[in-house]
Amino acid sequence: IPCEGCMERDNKSTDPTVEFLLLGFSELLCLRVLLFLVFLIVHLVTLAGNVMIFMAVLMEPSRPPMLFFLCHLSAIELCYTLVIVPKTLLSLTVVDGSTISFIGCAAQMHLFVALGGAECFLLVAMSYDRYVAICQPLHYVAVMSEGLCLRLAVACCLGSFVVALGLTVAVFRLPFCQSHHINHFFCDVPAVLHLACTQSYTPELPLLAACVLLLLLPFLLILTSYVCIAAALLRVTSSVGRRKAFSTCISHLAITLLHYGCATFMYIRPKSSYSPARDKIVSLVYTNITPLLYPLIYSLRNKEIRGVLRKMLRRKKIAQLN
Repeated sequence: IPCEGCMERDNKSTDPTVEFLLLGFSELLCLRVLLFLVFLIVHLVTLAGNVMIFMAVLMEPSRPPMLFFLCHLSAIELCYTLVIVPKTLLSLTVVDGSTISFIGCAAQMHLFVALGGAECFLLVAMSYDRYVAICQPLHYVAVMSEGLCLRLAVACCLGSFVVALGLTVAVFRLPFCQSHHINHFFCDVPAVLHLACTQSYTPELPLLAACVLLLLLPFLLILTSYVCIAAALLRVTSSVGRRKAFSTCISHLAITLLHYGCATFMYIRPKSSYSPARDKIVSLVYTNITPLLYPLIYSLRNKEIRGVLRKMLRRKKIAQLN
């Protein structure tokens, strides 16, 4: 059934002066203070963890490829949380939701998709690094050169930026209903698409294309890398060597499953199955909990990161003593 009071494409529904109202958690008025404190604490811990890893790797003179990619992953997570969480905290300070301009909503969606896509591509680069390290150890230094790592990082950012721009333009060219109330705490793609006055599945095609490019294709490449890694580990006769090689992949596997699990649930499904309450809960995990877990997973499971953090803390202690 078409929404009530739909506007045509060429009127003020696509006017940059139009404002959207982010309802956020307006239905949970009694829990606003508690939610604000929880989100603020999680946000500050997430920022501290990612800044610590970013600075520790940046201060390390010799950075192997995995640390180089981790540094970029931490930078992406920092930007990712800053795009979403401050607006979420602001929405908890007002009763009836917070307003966001047409341009602001489009910019937030674009940055969110671009940073999430860059993370997907970066996880592919990290899986390729693990593949070369385990399957071609003698050629690792030659293959994973500093120049290649830099080109991969730039390609990850540029590729995701282009795909996110195409998706954002396609979404915000749609005719929207008169009620510009977004039942979410940020301008997520499914929540904004839900306002579109269309009865066909055509508006979902750009989202489907973006999911193929940002989720399905990178996931298949990661899966291919780990199939090759598993085949190589099966040929290793020493159980100690097999366990040591596999332990270098645990952190990357954990983050890949977290990232792709939430993203697949959120975006690879039809518009008809959209549920605001359920999507907000999953988005909370996706935008708040997983960025918090990433530094914990890498600092606990990655030997190189633990070594770099110990060096940083040791240098800090020596500086304080001096």
